[in-house]
Amino acid sequence: MLRLRSMEPLPTNPFPMSHVTPLPEDHHAAVFSLDSGRRLRDPICEHLGISPGKHEERTFDDGEHKIRPLQSVRDQDVYLVESLYSNNALSVNDKLVRTLFFLAAMRDAGAERVTLIAPYLCYARKDRRTKPRDSVSIRYLATVLESMGLDRVATMDVHNPAAYENAFRIPAEHLTAAPLFVDSVVPLIGDREVVVVSPDAGGAKRAEGFRQRLDERLGRSVPLVFIEKFRSEDAVWGGTVVGDVKNRVAILLDDLISSGTTLAEAATACREHGATAVYAAVTHGVFSSGANQTLDDPALERLVFLDTLPPARLAPNVRERRAEVLSCAPLLAGAIQRLHTGGSLVELSGL
Repeated sequence: MLRLRSMEPLPTNPFPMSHVTPLPEDHHAAVFSLDSGRRLRDPICEHLGISPGKHEERTFDDGEHKIRPLQSVRDQDVYLVESLYSNNALSVNDKLVRTLFFLAAMRDAGAERVTLIAPYLCYARKDRRTKPRDSVSIRYLATVLESMGLDRVATMDVHNPAAYENAFRIPAEHLTAAPLFVDSVVPLIGDREVVVVSPDAGGAKRAEGFRQRLDERLGRSVPLVFIEKFRSEDAVWGGTVVGDVKNRVAILLDDLISSGTTLAEAATACREHGATAVYAAVTHGVFSSGANQTLDDPALERLVFLDTLPPARLAPNVRERRAEVLSCAPLLAGAIQRLHTGGSLVELSGL
């Protein structure tokens, strides 16, 4: 069995720095962040060679607040880097309202262009009606963001990229974590045979994109497999492996991990069908209740995920033994550099 690598206290950075170049001196760009703070904003600005944007917030006794940039943004290309998720201090809706007000304030202050970079975008999973009179939250979210005068939005690995892009009338960029994951898992694979596994049929297209990148990096054919899974409300069943994982290292790829049940069941299914090792690469680590117990399953050797939101609910001992968190800041900096200078976001995919 492959020995697990020792954990670092901070996110690792496997992203090739050749993909990130500083902005020109006459850049006329500003990068702000609210709750993500220095965790994402500062390393992004460091990669871009610019100073972080400064802002001010005040909360009143009745719970209302005001927010404004503390520097001129007139005729600037402004980027707000903000993951929208709940934590102990603020709900996702609190963060969303503050984000909306700040975007509008920058537009009112004369910004030439306003872009929201949301590594983790709230309400993106609710992209279709599954029951009569269901809400389609991603479409409503798009409407309110656009009403603030937003020019462009970018996020990472939403559950359904087509639904996300179609929800917006402004340009909606979709970034993928695949280049980060390829750099991370290649040393784990070594010379062994490997297979990419989607935990369900719906994620097969996402897994195929990762498989192509891994195939190119390794210089040999990498097959694709998916797990047959069915879901109704909170119930999940299935587990049939469609494809061959026998005598291969299985790399599970998914966009989000919450309770971890889907990954744990997929890992067990791969082991039962002869996989020699199982690793998982997941973009967003939400880690709801029960995730620590689920991830302790020996069927899954290692989990790699991004810091699109902090893994506050992942127990330190589980992270030490089972997980590795990768920094998304270089990839986001590369996206901002290309958006500002008119470069190609396709280059970030590694293809």
